[in-house]
Amino acid sequence: MAIISSNLGDDDSTLRKKELRLVDSKIIPEEKRNNNLNLARPLTLREFIGQEKLKSSLRIAVDASIYRKEPLEHILLYGQPGLGKTTLAYLIANEMNTKCKIATAPSMERPRDIVGLLLGLKEGEILFIDEIHRLNRLTEELLYSAMEDFRLDLTMGANRGARCRTINLPKFTLIGATTKLASISSPLRDRFGISQKIEFYSYDELKQIIENFSRLINLNLDDEASYNLAKISRGTPRIALRLLRRIRDYAQVVKKTNFISINLIKEALNSYQIDENGLDSLDRQYLSFLNQNNNIPTGLDSIAAGLGDDSSMLEFVVEPYLIQIGFLTRTPRGRLLTASGKKYIDSENDNF
Repeated sequence: MAIISSNLGDDDSTLRKKELRLVDSKIIPEEKRNNNLNLARPLTLREFIGQEKLKSSLRIAVDASIYRKEPLEHILLYGQPGLGKTTLAYLIANEMNTKCKIATAPSMERPRDIVGLLLGLKEGEILFIDEIHRLNRLTEELLYSAMEDFRLDLTMGANRGARCRTINLPKFTLIGATTKLASISSPLRDRFGISQKIEFYSYDELKQIIENFSRLINLNLDDEASYNLAKISRGTPRIALRLLRRIRDYAQVVKKTNFISINLIKEALNSYQIDENGLDSLDRQYLSFLNQNNNIPTGLDSIAAGLGDDSSMLEFVVEPYLIQIGFLTRTPRGRLLTASGKKYIDSENDNF
């Protein structure tokens, strides 16, 4: 049976490098082991902060399913890492008064892995598959009949001795989560009855999440400090809570206090090379490299070679936020620094 894999799909050197990026929204091993983060998870949809339209749609679907005494339709959640897809899966299971079994697609290397998971389900239970776009083709095809007709069509043996066997499954709900919706094949995507995007959070929503978590870990934040931290969290709760824990470390070790002021936040983040825009040293290196090219569009591979980094990591991890805040633009000829980005990097070169 497949279980949650501890392998994040990167080699050890890449993983160590990513762990140092506090503003990367991907989960790190420390957060998998952190009990405080589990305690911070809400227990009901009502307690979940933000995503009001999504919660409203899920509330209707859950109530309709309970009213008809039927399993919930299969659900596909997509959006950037750290926005709460796993948390929502737990909440849906809690609202349906059932269990949620969790697996990751990269851990299901062979068809028998998904078969083991499906045979272990009970009536009405929820199976959550994270990064579902990374399922291999054979595993994905087994899901088609399982999702549509609640049965497994297996081929036993080989050549002339091959025979087909059908195994009936209990009615279950599959919740798939992905950061790359376009990478999911059309046949799999069409079998989800509910497909919802998780949006970035507003400053006020992040501020409320930060204040709730600070009470959980016995920190006292003033109002201005929590809002300032929300502004640099890239619209992502996971980044907000990660930064808050690092600020707590700085406050308790360096300042010997549990009171977090806005000045203390600036000092703490400055020690981690994070500025008031939420950009870290890698973001600034990227912008500085483009700034050296004097408004000449630069190809991604050239930037990756210049920074000594992986081009796909830069494209999917570094660039989206820089584009979102208006510092970077993509053109057919390459990447180009905007006027705002040039103004920012010229001023930041004096500070770092």
